[in-house]
Amino acid sequence: QVQLVESGGGLVQPGGSLRLSCAASGLTLGDYATYWFRQAPGKEREEREGVAGISARGDNTRYADSVKGRFIISRDNAKNTVDLQMNDLKPEDTATYYCATYSTLPTMTPPLHKPNSYNYRGQGSQVTVSS
Repeated sequence: QVQLVESGGGLVQPGGSLRLSCAASGLTLGDYATYWFRQAPGKEREEREGVAGISARGDNTRYADSVKGRFIISRDNAKNTVDLQMNDLKPEDTATYYCATYSTLPTMTPPLHKPNSYNYRGQGSQVTVSS
């Protein structure tokens, strides 16, 4: 059974940092491009936002303009994990964050503008940015 499990969310003050981690079981995460998308409170499924993606080989990354320069995605295929380091967090970053996989060529990043085009996704981790 395939499972993606996110961890590391929580409550943080504006300007703070959090590190999300996605651990996979039942599949080899290194066979997939992987990305993080988020769904803000009150937003519909169609309003999800892809924020960061990384190729299966880990040699290419892509970021949404809203997080560029603040978020860093990385992967450790030996540990079957993908992380998202989030710095300088803002209230508008408040959302449930999901990790997801996408089948494409080993050096390609996932299409962040299509956040619902995943093979598998986790159950999500809540991030709240508030003073």
